[in-house]
Amino acid sequence: MLPGELFHPGSVAVVGATRNPEKVGYGVFSNLVQAGFPGPVYGINPGGGEILGHRLYPSIDAIPGAVDLGVFVVPPNAILEGIPRLAAKGMRAGIVVSAGFKEIGGAGVALERALREAATSAGVRVLGPNCLGLINTHASLNASFSRGTPPKGNISFFSQSGALCTAVLDWAIGENIGFSKFISLGNKADISESDIMEYLADDPDTRVILGYVESIDDGRRFLCASRQVTCRKPVILVKAGTTAAGARAASSHTGSLAGSDRAYSAAFRQGGVLRAETVEDLFDLALGFSMQPVPKGDRLLILTNAGGPGILAADTASLLGIPLAEIPESLRGKILPKLPATASLANPVDVIGDARADRYRDVLSAIGGESSIDMVLVLLTPQAMTEPEETARATVSASAGMGIPVFASFLGEASVAESRRILTAGCIPNYPVPERAVRAAHAMLRYSRLRTADFPEEGESSSGRPPIAERVIGEALAAGRRTMGEEESRGVLEAYGFSFPRHAFADTSAAAVESYRSLGAGQVVMKIVSPQVLHKTDVGGVRLGLSSEEEVARAFVEVTSSVRRLSPSAWIAGVSVQEMVAGGRELILGMSRDPQFGPLLMFGLGGIYVEVLKDVAFRVAPLSRRDAEEMVREIKSYPLLAAYRGSEPADEEAIVEALRRVSRLSCDFPEIQELDINPLLVLPKGKGIRAIDCRMTIAEAP
Repeated sequence: MLPGELFHPGSVAVVGATRNPEKVGYGVFSNLVQAGFPGPVYGINPGGGEILGHRLYPSIDAIPGAVDLGVFVVPPNAILEGIPRLAAKGMRAGIVVSAGFKEIGGAGVALERALREAATSAGVRVLGPNCLGLINTHASLNASFSRGTPPKGNISFFSQSGALCTAVLDWAIGENIGFSKFISLGNKADISESDIMEYLADDPDTRVILGYVESIDDGRRFLCASRQVTCRKPVILVKAGTTAAGARAASSHTGSLAGSDRAYSAAFRQGGVLRAETVEDLFDLALGFSMQPVPKGDRLLILTNAGGPGILAADTASLLGIPLAEIPESLRGKILPKLPATASLANPVDVIGDARADRYRDVLSAIGGESSIDMVLVLLTPQAMTEPEETARATVSASAGMGIPVFASFLGEASVAESRRILTAGCIPNYPVPERAVRAAHAMLRYSRLRTADFPEEGESSSGRPPIAERVIGEALAAGRRTMGEEESRGVLEAYGFSFPRHAFADTSAAAVESYRSLGAGQVVMKIVSPQVLHKTDVGGVRLGLSSEEEVARAFVEVTSSVRRLSPSAWIAGVSVQEMVAGGRELILGMSRDPQFGPLLMFGLGGIYVEVLKDVAFRVAPLSRRDAEEMVREIKSYPLLAAYRGSEPADEEAIVEALRRVSRLSCDFPEIQELDINPLLVLPKGKGIRAIDCRMTIAEAP
């Protein structure tokens, strides 16, 4: 838990304050004074003197009073010495603005470790190092070297990038958008994004939480924190570094398709976090959430004085799945007498180009209290008869008692500049184009649905590692193997309840024929058995539909010869002769271990859907039942699992259970780095699933 003194200190000490306006120490001290911080501000500089009417103290020991918050703008070694000395004066929170830590590598890594240890020993929580600082407008606290302080508001923003903090600050000041808190995380030696989110969840001055993240060090804690926070307040994050996803080599389908960005997206979704794709999206969503109530329903009414923008808004709503509200007869009766005959009472409601402010006011006033409308978007294009400022005032006044979210898009620039300021002052978010307004409404709608739906229960706890699975994986690691083909992986999966077709191993053509006889199956499949061959079909290592002893004997020779030719370095143990399972639909189920979030599970239809279309869904383990159900229904090809063209629906319940089994397996065995069950054959409803092929990549557990 963060100490309250970080955001609400009674006194602040700036270690490294200076009279030189070109230095960061001057910027921090100046911001504290100019923001009107009400408590004592102590500047520490060995040269003494005075700055902005305040005395500079030559040392920490010379400070005459207690210190709640310390801001360090001195070299790293001086910070390590200063933390315990300021802690002795009562400091419980510190901000390390100075750079020169792990971002420079080498000795900087050791210095950052020493910083964390010094703070822990002194009982101090530290923000930074290498950060811009912190602002709390509601406490008149600007402990940063930013250029200016934003107006008071209800938006809080944290960022791993100090430069982005300054850009957002400048936007807020320029647009007169109120903010509650700005937090620059820097290197996160101690205080992380999870700490900040947890604090802001209880902050009465914060209504919406924004953030920019480049990496999350403790993924499990972040997921837990986000679940606790997002059920109370919206959290909107921009995640940078997406193009590096999946850069490592991976031997499985899951590993090659996963990548870190997939893990972040899955964790955000499971934690209830809204992901903004761009900084522009972040700003748009911030305006909506900070100014308007969360919608209770999804029916949108569009009010416009021009057909084109109305159509653009309607098209965007349709693409996002937002229905346009039906205009009931009772509302038509109120509006019709107020409008000219050429106006349109469809949705969008077009009050036509000569509409003055009174026409907008009449329609918006009639909408108030109408139960068939959940959201309103007001569009305006500046035309000869248009009254932008008066229309903005009419929008603000008419929407005041509606109780539903109202958005605006006054298009243009010079003609609508003042009207935009009126809308902002009246807490109506205005967007430059209609599409952005609709996307913001859609994000608020998504959050509304998320908040009203309970978070799923946590994934099932493990009942212990099955001895058979433990033995198989242990023997493979002891033998120095890092890949496990179907023969070994099968035993692990069977220990977790997966069923496979009947099978028999053969190392000669005669043994293959005997295996065929023992299975007593009408048709069999033959697969190569080699720890070096994971993608069997690529080297001719599979034969299907063998229905006689002659075919089996010939297939043995063909399969082993093909593998020797195409993969000459592979050791061939023999073949697996398996009962051929007919019918059903091919699926793929897999896991890849993410360094931040742990097991990342993948599900999709097999064949072309994963090879070419990459139609897959991801979640972080452990999975709840709802997580697994959402994965199945999320893929675009989900309708193929349902009944279509006379076929029986697939056993969806068996798929859900299979996902949860892999979730338990991946949590029980951190040794498993990657896992593919491909194909996994799902049979018609009530008949279950059969794992046809599988492979694993393993390593010693960390």
